[in-house]
Amino acid sequence: MDFNVKKLASGAGVFFTRAVQFTEEKLGQAEKTELDPHLENLITRADCTKNWTEKILRQTEVLLQPNPSARIEEFIYDKLDKKLPSRTTNPELLGQYMLEAAKEFGPGTPYGSTLITVGEYQKRLGGAERELLQTSAAGFLTPLRNFLEGDWRTISKERRLLENRRLDLDICKARLKKGKLAEAKAAAAPDFQETRPRNYVLSASASALLSEEVDKAEHELRVAQTEFDRQAEVTRLLLEGISSTHLNHLRCLQDFAEAQATYYAQCHHYMQDLQRELNNSSKNLKTPPRLEVRCQPSGLKSVLNLHSPLSSQRPSTLAMEQTQLPVTGTRKAKVLYDYDAHDVSELSLLADELITVYTVPGMDPDWLIGERGNQKGKVPVTYLELLS
Repeated sequence: MDFNVKKLASGAGVFFTRAVQFTEEKLGQAEKTELDPHLENLITRADCTKNWTEKILRQTEVLLQPNPSARIEEFIYDKLDKKLPSRTTNPELLGQYMLEAAKEFGPGTPYGSTLITVGEYQKRLGGAERELLQTSAAGFLTPLRNFLEGDWRTISKERRLLENRRLDLDICKARLKKGKLAEAKAAAAPDFQETRPRNYVLSASASALLSEEVDKAEHELRVAQTEFDRQAEVTRLLLEGISSTHLNHLRCLQDFAEAQATYYAQCHHYMQDLQRELNNSSKNLKTPPRLEVRCQPSGLKSVLNLHSPLSSQRPSTLAMEQTQLPVTGTRKAKVLYDYDAHDVSELSLLADELITVYTVPGMDPDWLIGERGNQKGKVPVTYLELLS
């Protein structure tokens, strides 16, 4: 093993002198070279970028993957540079359970057929979520990680070198200052007598040594100043690249927002289709007898009241009669959001317009009949504000 003692001792000496200089600066016992104000502003901006990028990255990971164990697994696979196994999303798993339950209960039964319908849409929602995760990871999370693990590490390394160059520069300044003070002191108060030539020779030799030390310190100061200026320029160029990083993160943020908008639009579309299918299927099914339990005031005895199918098949507008509209008459309604009709039986709506609405017996309580001039069709209640 090649063990260079001189190199090790030299490195230890440099480290010690830097530590002494740094400590004296903190205690106010040594002067410190201040950086250029523009460079200081760049450093502050870079630190702010790094801190907020870390926070945004962590919170986005929590948003996309709330399970901490799954996040740890992804982190380990990423560090090992291995492909993460495909993981089933929660909606996909729920949809799979619903389909398996439908097989047990019977696909031909009302409950089984509904489980199949809802399960299929849950799997579609899971597919949309998987696509969002993949798009967000590639287009948003990866660029943020690349900045923190690549560009920022390079910037941090060059900043540490700049700090070391600054300490070396201040050490050289302090050394030169001490040498000049010693030289001036020797010139002002010589320690020899004219009657003793030997002392005169010794003092002249000391003065020459002091002058040589001052010249050496001045040379070291010039070298240290050159290295400091060069390192400051390198660091400045890297820090000015933060502006390009902001532009890159801006594009990634826009892609992430677009991916979210696409995901939520798909989910909204799927749920509208699911609601429409469930409404259509409920009209074709007879409502089963409903078992009502009523407690007697005298004790724990209950009376089981079995309603007949005929009584349970009353128009579904009862809830609407109680909470929304009377059976007879019409009312004005203000449209809250735009709505595009999905078929000829529906009426398209524009936000803030006023229409006339009413209900009819046997109609789904989530829908009303809307009229606008000669146009007429079904409209969703959730898109309206009923006026008195």
